[in-house]
Amino acid sequence: MKDAFDAVIIGGGHNGLVCGAYLARAGRKVLVAERRDLVGGAAVTEELWPGFLLSTASYTMALLQPRIILDLELQRHGFRILKPPPMFMPLDHGRSLVFHDDLDRTCEQIAAFSRHDAQAYPRYRQHMQRLGLLFRDLLFEAPPELEMKGVGDLLRLVQLSWRHRGMRDRLYDLYDSMTLSAYDYLARWFESDEMRAALGFYASGGGANSGIRSPGSAYVLLRGFVRDNTTAAGGTGFVQGGMGSISNAIAASGTAHGMQIRKGAPVASVLVENGRAAGVVLESGERIDAKMVISNASAQTLFRQLVQPEQLPDGFLQEVSHIRDDSTVFKLNLALHSLPTFRGFDAAAHGFPYPAQVRIGPNTDYIEKAFDPAKYGDFARRPVMTIVTPSVVDPSLAPAGKHVMSIMGQHAPYFLRGRSWDEARGDLRSAAFETLEEFAPGFTSTIAHEQLLTPVDFECIFGLPHGHVHHAELSADQIFFRRPVRHYADYRTPIHGLYQCGASTHPGGGVTGVPGYNAAKAILSRHSS
Repeated sequence: MKDAFDAVIIGGGHNGLVCGAYLARAGRKVLVAERRDLVGGAAVTEELWPGFLLSTASYTMALLQPRIILDLELQRHGFRILKPPPMFMPLDHGRSLVFHDDLDRTCEQIAAFSRHDAQAYPRYRQHMQRLGLLFRDLLFEAPPELEMKGVGDLLRLVQLSWRHRGMRDRLYDLYDSMTLSAYDYLARWFESDEMRAALGFYASGGGANSGIRSPGSAYVLLRGFVRDNTTAAGGTGFVQGGMGSISNAIAASGTAHGMQIRKGAPVASVLVENGRAAGVVLESGERIDAKMVISNASAQTLFRQLVQPEQLPDGFLQEVSHIRDDSTVFKLNLALHSLPTFRGFDAAAHGFPYPAQVRIGPNTDYIEKAFDPAKYGDFARRPVMTIVTPSVVDPSLAPAGKHVMSIMGQHAPYFLRGRSWDEARGDLRSAAFETLEEFAPGFTSTIAHEQLLTPVDFECIFGLPHGHVHHAELSADQIFFRRPVRHYADYRTPIHGLYQCGASTHPGGGVTGVPGYNAAKAILSRHSS
């Protein structure tokens, strides 16, 4: 039947579900076609072993925007955040640093290393929160076209400039955050290596192909300040039932308004008729007609695999080929007989029973050296790792007395020099476990089951290009009006009626929901009836 749907969405990742849910709430007839047998993309919960439920890819809720939680009434559909214990970071010489919710307690911890840094930390947070407010507003903007092709483009740019005229007073700060390394940025505030390591930890994380001393890595420092944790949507933390509960809640919100979801329905190609997207063809050969097609898949997948080259303008595929997406992330998912003991953690002294959030990266040299091998096609023998044990606060994830643990590690490049990941997998496993034993003696004796995911696994299982969790680097040349490529940063594509709504678009990856929200808003503004 012609135009059976107003929109068909390729991929049921959380952004595709968000986009579909907003369109359905606006009265549009929407179908989400998901290739796997569960929705959520990288925000999923899977029972890898009987009774053990793990967030196999994304592992904590830090960025899902309150506007989306409240608009889609996710709390009515089972979304619930569980507050984890404070972040624990073991350091050199048996010392440690704990980041409490209470600022004064955190500053007491910092003062053990530097009184100067303890005084600087509140000022640093205030500074970053002010910058975060500016970026928070920009999250929900469709990036403008800088090459003026008409009065409309000029008007949109003027409107954007006027709405964010307050940025003019912070342009130097914004420029610094996008050009400096995290190390150099933090050195302006803190004298101790411990604080530079603790705060710069994530600047080389999240799949980024960069280190704490790489120019531009300071931009990542802002990501922790772009979410408002004071609204009725609540703060950040572990999601009850795992990260898949986010996706399931979004799906339930959308289906409550008529959105349809088909699982096990991989898309083979986008139908283009008379220069316009007219639906999709599934790998089964089934044709699904729609007035528009919206892709939650990566830009690389959409334009290299699902669209015929002759349907794209000259030079466009070359632009897509320039997207930098080489990941260096790996993941360990573990089922545990018992909880390992981390060196330097004292429950009585620290004021909580167990460190369910741990960072392994005791100094800035350690963090930078972990990145060095990736530049030459090898992986770190002492990797930087983020360790979370959500079952400490959510016992439903594991059988009684047992636990689940997720470990996100850096740096293991997609492209290895001289060997394949099939050959190197065992060596990476050994490097990770040897490092864990150093910081938690006896760690491996607590493991009942294990799953190791390399960048190749992330690509194969979750459709992430080269295993990159953000679809592409979050760098100054690949954000805002340059994401995914110039001239098409406003969720459109060169094909009429074909849109994008995934992490390839502004503002990038992470479980934010913003690309899906922005795409739905842009689509509804262009198709008001």
